[in-house]
Amino acid sequence: MTIDYNILEGKKHIHFIGIGGSGMYPLAQILFAKGYNLSGSDNNTGDTLNAVINMGIPVTLGHKAENVDGADLIVHSAAIMKDNPELVAAREKGIPTIERSILLGIVTSWYDNAVCICGTHGKTTASSMLTQIYMQSDFDPTTVIGGKLELIGGSGRVGESENMVCEACEYVDTFLKLSPDIAVILNIDEDHMEYFKTLDNLIASFRKFSEMASKMLIVNGDDANSLKAVEGLNKKTVTFGLDEKNDYYAKEIKSEVCHKTHSLLTKFDLYQRGALLGEITIKIPGKHNVYNALAACATALETGVSFDALAAALFEFKSAARRFDVLGIRGGVTIADDYAHHPAELEATLKAALSLGFNKVWAVFQPFTFSRTAMLLDDFAKVLSLADRVVLTPIMGSREINTYGIDSRHLQDKLENCTLLETFEEVAEFIKQNAEKDDLVITLGCGDIYKAAKLML
Repeated sequence: MTIDYNILEGKKHIHFIGIGGSGMYPLAQILFAKGYNLSGSDNNTGDTLNAVINMGIPVTLGHKAENVDGADLIVHSAAIMKDNPELVAAREKGIPTIERSILLGIVTSWYDNAVCICGTHGKTTASSMLTQIYMQSDFDPTTVIGGKLELIGGSGRVGESENMVCEACEYVDTFLKLSPDIAVILNIDEDHMEYFKTLDNLIASFRKFSEMASKMLIVNGDDANSLKAVEGLNKKTVTFGLDEKNDYYAKEIKSEVCHKTHSLLTKFDLYQRGALLGEITIKIPGKHNVYNALAACATALETGVSFDALAAALFEFKSAARRFDVLGIRGGVTIADDYAHHPAELEATLKAALSLGFNKVWAVFQPFTFSRTAMLLDDFAKVLSLADRVVLTPIMGSREINTYGIDSRHLQDKLENCTLLETFEEVAEFIKQNAEKDDLVITLGCGDIYKAAKLML
């Protein structure tokens, strides 16, 4: 794809359709800070839209043709339909339009140290960790991540340095529009197969992304697919993992519950090319989060952050929203929420939960997309069976039509100790009546299942 990197030249008024989206907001922040005159529209209110309004950007609730009047350029997300009245009006008036991911690619080209973090799992957590490290090390990064980080009060911030941290999503090859200086590959696992069709195609896309890195590759050396993606590339490559063959590796991993602060702690010793640097403590559980932390540590150390600074930052790091978020304890029952929606993510999260010594672990799962549920049904059943009890909700179809004839009952039939409930209110009441003291209840999924967790509380 050819990107017109000069499309913003001469543009003064830029209008964002769907400006309250988590992916649009950071770009609005960056362009507003660069002095562009912005306006926006959205159908939904919320914290992010309120943040946009508080910046002084005029926002219209609802999409109307007249909203684009006076604009030199229209920015929209991929979710905006072609018959959106504002897009129709832009075409009629001859106003150029640009999709959000292309604008993000242009923005990454503005920075001399753009760290783009990709992978099937863990992107938001690793990006959030690196943002926290850079901020507390006075690296003053610009950040675009896929979830809310408490330290920055949202999904993005604008810095004044050449450092940028950008979450790079592989969905429909979106990350191939970016301009990475440092490409971080966390892992490669079968996902979005409705688009990629085969694992080889997916790996090939990650290879294209790796080829785009101008300075360095930082790669999970324990993941065969990631290593295959970068094999033979003539670029500086730094590896991380648990195996001692990696440039950065972790040993003596320990998990524990801090009942005083309701924190779930993970500790490990960090080694750099065979030399012990010291102990790292993160307040989120699971081996998968050790990998996320290792990726952030390797990137930080390779770009000039000291060990003491990164260790202090990671100790203070509070998980990005919906990443093993402990929301509260009621009647001795711990309620947590996690974004996991792929079997590999569910397995990592549930194994982390089971390692913490709770009486029972309840998995409350909302399947996301008909295609993923149908293609990976047996895998979902296998990993959900790790939990002591499972509660399912109907599948959230999102952008899809159910041409697969799939239903949550097909998953329920493969599980023991599984209950299927239609509404979040029913889920919350069922948990209230059945969960017991010292149980952990964790809601799982990338849809709106977090609402059930809030109702439980």
